[in-house]
Amino acid sequence: MPLVECVPNFSEGRRKEVVDKIVEEILKSGKITLLDSRMDPDHNRAVVTFIGEPQECFKAAFAGCKKASELIDMDQHAGEHNRFGATDVIPFIPISDITIEECAELADKLAKKIGEELNIPTYLYGAAAKRPEREVLQKYRTKSFQYEQLKEEIATNPLYEPDYGPKEVPKAGATNVGAREFLIAYNVYLDTNDKEIAAKISRAIRFSGGGLRYIQAGPMEIKERNCVQVSMNITNYKGTPIHCVLDMIRREAAQYGVSVTETEVYGMIPLDALLDAAIYYLQLHNFDKQQIIEKRIE
Repeated sequence: MPLVECVPNFSEGRRKEVVDKIVEEILKSGKITLLDSRMDPDHNRAVVTFIGEPQECFKAAFAGCKKASELIDMDQHAGEHNRFGATDVIPFIPISDITIEECAELADKLAKKIGEELNIPTYLYGAAAKRPEREVLQKYRTKSFQYEQLKEEIATNPLYEPDYGPKEVPKAGATNVGAREFLIAYNVYLDTNDKEIAAKISRAIRFSGGGLRYIQAGPMEIKERNCVQVSMNITNYKGTPIHCVLDMIRREAAQYGVSVTETEVYGMIPLDALLDAAIYYLQLHNFDKQQIIEKRIE
């Protein structure tokens, strides 16, 4: 049976009642299994993770997007995370008996439906991108080009012509729909409130700055904790393991007399990513993961 994971991100991390209504709509609209739902007030963002058969995930994702467009006004939204719209991103991830190409087709159909039925501009990214420059979401939705800038540019700038939907931005903003492999959202907290230090570390470790392959990184200010974090997406945890990322951040931070206080995984993470880190830090030589009781039981 083909299974996909869907991880829509909504631009609301402070009003639980709004996120609850969106999740409720997702659950009743598709025969899916909810894996996780969490909110971040600093990013002002909610991440919902569910799995199911492709068409069921399709229906659930559309319903969540529709409800978010009714409840979230982007003119009233502010947060640390880059964003285009109420439903900011909807990625489809292949789990079993389905290819990344088929997930891309699913994303294309959903983007078309959102654009035509909800009148929301949609952009295809990742494996679903119709334009090479849109394969990497972070290249066209950046810290300096978000919802506010898109409103001004969408009608006249061909670089921001949507794949589907109108060339104008409603209060629900625009939505990015894509297909990708597993991604780990990983944040590292530092014992400083100097955002420039986090920015320097981010530039050093991300691939676009000459750092680690498969790493996208940027600085975030966490005002309520009076500190900063290096906020990351690890797009291929096998190519660049999570422990390698942490070690490099520690080395970079030491240059500025700064230490790592804690880290967090935002959303879901594959078990093997954590096991690889445990094997590395415990220096387990010739260790076989089948020595783990739970792995053997599987």
